[in-house]
Amino acid sequence: MNAKTTKIIFWIATGLLAAMMVLSAGMYFANYETVATSFTTLGYPTYLIYPLAVAKILAAIAITTRLNNSLKEWAYAGLFFDFALAATAHLQVGDGEAAPAFVAIALLFVSYFMGKRLDGSKGA
Repeated sequence: MNAKTTKIIFWIATGLLAAMMVLSAGMYFANYETVATSFTTLGYPTYLIYPLAVAKILAAIAITTRLNNSLKEWAYAGLFFDFALAATAHLQVGDGEAAPAFVAIALLFVSYFMGKRLDGSKGA
């Protein structure tokens, strides 16, 4: 795969992932009561809603700007744990809502590994 194709795949996956995070965070702020009901159903405390919304926005900024390598790595890790826990919680309660978490995990892996390829090609 050439560098141009890698870059296109990276930016599509990263853009979709960042959009999912910003839209999700916006929903957390705009529809707090609905999100709180969902969190309660999934067994999570509602006091996590606003901090998680802020963390999602900051993670989206970190992975799209790519200014700080360590911060970018932590953002990817944090998002992975968020998505994995969301998928597990939805599967446990059997509400049929785990698919978005699995889509997010797929986008995260594509973004992360295509980004690694791009970073590797810069040094060559």
